[in-house]
Amino acid sequence: MSELTRRQFLKVTGVSLVGSSLALMGFSPGKALAEVREYKLTRATETRNTCPYCSVACGILMYGLGDGAKNAQPSIFHIEGDPDHPVNRGTLCPKGAGLIDFVHSASRLKYPEYRAPGSDRWQRISWDDALERISALLKQDRDANFVAKTPDGLTVNRWLTTGMLAASASSNEAGYITHKVARSFGLLGFDNQARV
Repeated sequence: MSELTRRQFLKVTGVSLVGSSLALMGFSPGKALAEVREYKLTRATETRNTCPYCSVACGILMYGLGDGAKNAQPSIFHIEGDPDHPVNRGTLCPKGAGLIDFVHSASRLKYPEYRAPGSDRWQRISWDDALERISALLKQDRDANFVAKTPDGLTVNRWLTTGMLAASASSNEAGYITHKVARSFGLLGFDNQARV
C-alpha cells in the first residue's frame, strides 16, 4: 500500500468534510436538480430603449411587469443590453449595466419643477404649465431677437440667442424631426449629444 501525500490527504479530508456538512444540512442533489424554476422574464413586457447616460447611445432592453397581469404592480425589474442594436451589440458599460438603480432611485426627478427668480426652493408644476412656460419664453426671445435680413438686405431668417441640444436617447428618426423643428424656428445653435 502506498503512502498518502500531504496534498492527497487534504483533498480527501476536504471532500469528506464538505459532503458530510451538506448531508447534515439536508441537501439532496436529487431534489435540488429536479426542481423546475420559472424563467424570470416569462410574463415580462419587453421594451427597447436607448441608454440615457452618454453620447454613445447604446441600445437596451427593459423588462417590466404590469402588462395587466393580476396583482402585478407596474415596475421595471430587469435591464440588459440589446444584442440586436448596431451600436453596442448587447454590451453595456458599468453605468448602463446599473440602470435599474437609476430607474428606482428615490432621488430621481419625475416631474417638472420651477424655481422663481431669487427663490431658494423648487416647486413642482404640471407638465402643461412647464410646456406653456417654455413655449412662452421661447416665443418672447424669438420675437425680440429674430433676424430676418442682414443690413445688406440678404434674407437669413435666423435666431442666434437660443440653442438646442437633443438627447442621446433619441432615435435617428426623432433626431431628424427635432433637427427639422429647430431649423424651422431659425435656430443655428443646434447639436445632438449622440452625433448619430
